[in-house]
Parts: sequence; C-alpha cells; structure tokens
Amino acid sequence: MNRQSRAGRIILEVVMVLFSLLFLYPLFLAINNSFKSFGEVMTDVIALPNKLAFGNYEHVWSFINYPKLFLNNFVITGVGLIGIVFVSSIAAYKLARTKTRWSGFLYLLCIMPMLIPFQSIMLTVLQLSKDLHITESTWGLGLLYWGFGAPLAVFIYHGFVKGIPKEIDESATIDGASGFRLFFSVIFPLLKSVTTTIIIIDVMWMWNDFLLPLLMVNGSPDTKTLTLAAYTFVGQYTSDWQYAMTAMVMAVLPSIIVFIFLQKYIVKGVVAGAVKG
Repeated sequence: MNRQSRAGRIILEVVMVLFSLLFLYPLFLAINNSFKSFGEVMTDVIALPNKLAFGNYEHVWSFINYPKLFLNNFVITGVGLIGIVFVSSIAAYKLARTKTRWSGFLYLLCIMPMLIPFQSIMLTVLQLSKDLHITESTWGLGLLYWGFGAPLAVFIYHGFVKGIPKEIDESATIDGASGFRLFFSVIFPLLKSVTTTIIIIDVMWMWNDFLLPLLMVNGSPDTKTLTLAAYTFVGQYTSDWQYAMTAMVMAVLPSIIVFIFLQKYIVKGVVAGAVKG
C-alpha cells in the first residue's frame, strides 16, 4: 500500500469514527442523564453528573415492575420471531423453487407491504385486531408482527434460496425426503446465516417498537412493554426526565447486548443473500 492510499484510508477511518460518535451521542446523553437528579437534568443536560444517582435505577425497577415488562417484551418478540422465520422461510423457498407465470407476481405481492407506511394502515389494523379480540394481549401483538416482518424476511430469504442448487432438492427427494421434511432437514440448515440476520434485525425492531404496542397493549399495566413504560414518566405538565432516561436505557439495553454479540452475522447474512440472489 503506497503513502497516498494509506493517507486516504486513514482519512476514511477518521470520518467513519466521527459519524459513529455522532450517532452514539444521543445514547450517551440518555445514559448520562439517567445518573442525574431532576435538578441536574434541568440545569444542564450535557454536563456530567456531580454524583451518580444509582437510586434512579432502583426506583424505575420497582415502579414499572421491570421483570414483568421484560417478560412481556420477551413473549412478544419470541412469538413474532417464531412466526416470521417459520412463515417467511417456507414462503421464500416455495416461491424460489416454483417457476410459473404467477410466481413472480406472488413474490412481488409478498414484498410490496414493505413500501406501505404503517401510519396509513394503523387504524385499520387496530380495528381488525379488535374484531379478532387480540388487543391487550402480548401474544396477539406478536401475531401482528408476523405480517409486518414477513415481507422483508421473504425478500432476504428468497435471494439466498435462489443460490442453493436444485440438485440438493432432487438428491433429498431420491432419498425419500419430501415436503416439510425436505425443507426442515435439508434446506433450512443451509439458511443458518441469513436466519441469524433476520433474527437480529427483528429483535432490534420488535423489542424497541413503540407505535404498534401503543395502539395494541397500552390499555393495561399487565401488557405494557418496556418502551411504553419509559413513556409513563413523561406527562403533559411535568416530566421526570431522569426516570424517563433511566427507563429508556433499561429498555434498550437487552437489544443492544444482543446486537453487540451477533452484529458480525448481519452483514454476512445480507451480503450472502444479495450475492446468491
């Protein structure tokens, strides 16, 4: 590597670090203010706390019943993930392997919902949920995520499945495997990297989602999510910002931990799907 290329690479790395710091700055402010008293937050948001107020975390833990809401998030995310992975992987495999004049149209029909803003259909979704009696239910909210998460998952899976040779299917069929057994015993294990990518993306989305839980499960304290609980500290006339920041940090921390440990699979899975497609 010559001197000019090395200088260009250093400049690029510096720019990337600066952009990273820019995106991490709001998270720093949230963590910083979660250790302050109300007076310190109102006096100077940017300044470091004079004394670390660990009591904020103790108060929020008990006030919102953190273990209960954590379980709610876990159930919602778990139900959503199982449905998205199961439905999307099978649909993408079938669409990629079936070549008819309708297969392309059906594929576009499956991924087109990605282009529809949620705000334009949220009232319809809410009314449908009431008709199906799945409002104020954690598993009902998880079911709704199937429909909202499947289009992107089908898109990613479809590109990956097209790169898997059809000879694998034919060999498995000759050995006596067909239908679901062929898919789950032969094909699905090959989708490990892209499945991990989908899991990470959807965990970050569903765990930290605000608007859909606000519409679906905000009516009862027993069904609220951690993100909604953070919003309870923000009022019309007064707000406990130190507790709101603390609750937000406690809400997003699990998803951040998952992302840190599994982030290497995101680029790997997406690139694999794009290249194979």
